[in-house]
Amino acid sequence: MATKVRIPASLRTLTGGKDEVTAAGDTVGALIEDLEKNHPGIKDRLVDEKGVRRFVNLYVGEEDVRFLDGLGTPLKAGDEISIVPAIAGG
Repeated sequence: MATKVRIPASLRTLTGGKDEVTAAGDTVGALIEDLEKNHPGIKDRLVDEKGVRRFVNLYVGEEDVRFLDGLGTPLKAGDEISIVPAIAGG
């Protein structure tokens, strides 16, 4: 099942400038593995050994995966993933 993934400007160098790509996977973790196959280097920017990197937010629809099942969050047909870098400042 192909899932639409929205790519932020900071990661578009890894996707050939595309702001949206498709990837397959039954879970968020599997989808990231598929993204890595087609866009090498993206996985390291999204996750570390603990899960989703601290300054990266991954959303399935409107829900942050941290409040779901993290990388184990199941995906279904029609889901859209958004990668949103955290912004700090004051």
